[in-house]
Amino acid sequence: MKLFFAGLTDPGLLRANNQDAYYLDPEGRFFIVADGMGGHAGGQEASRLATDVMSAYLNQHWCLAQSSKELLHSAFLSANEAILKDQNHHPERSDMGTTAVVLMFRDEEVWSAHVGDSRLYRLRGAKLEQLTEDHTWVARAIREGELTPEQSKSHPWRHVLSQCLGREDLLQISLQMVTAQAGDRFLLCSDGLTEELSDQVIAGQLKSIRACEAAVSTLVEAAKERGGRDNITVVVLYLQGELSSAS
Repeated sequence: MKLFFAGLTDPGLLRANNQDAYYLDPEGRFFIVADGMGGHAGGQEASRLATDVMSAYLNQHWCLAQSSKELLHSAFLSANEAILKDQNHHPERSDMGTTAVVLMFRDEEVWSAHVGDSRLYRLRGAKLEQLTEDHTWVARAIREGELTPEQSKSHPWRHVLSQCLGREDLLQISLQMVTAQAGDRFLLCSDGLTEELSDQVIAGQLKSIRACEAAVSTLVEAAKERGGRDNITVVVLYLQGELSSAS
């Protein structure tokens, strides 16, 4: 397997600082996007801690015998514990938290995990599919038939998270095995992208731009042209060839 990838983050047009963070493993084993909250310093610190702690945990435990699902779950718990510890030491950041989404290639399998509303998409051929389900109030309302997807786009509670890292009551870390084949493109992003661009626009950009570096740049600029109201973080991967044990 040959994996091409690139990432980019931008504060957007209205925010003075950037509370997003991302991590690209140089060996192409795992990728992380986090979107912090809780004030300027708090949000930045929460997303930084999430990406730093998870990447360190995955690196340190990569070759151990535990399953990929267990490895990812433990990495998220470690990040949550680190954020809680920081909150205790810095009361001014007691309300900070962060979303996180991870895509991991290990032992000829692909796994994803997420908390919050940062998303993972897969483009296969002409079809773009959202692989993660947002941990938000509106996502639950849609599932239960209280809101339509169209109504959710303008609902005042659309940004209210039901889960995030940095909480004692972290109840849901969503983990799933993902199918991958030659030609697939994967997109990890914060909601600064999806708030501005429809899935149709995102799919069109991913299909038309082959180079990952150009794709992330184009998507970020497109989100800014549509308003850029939030921080924007984009990671794009292109899978060339089939999965192998080297991944």
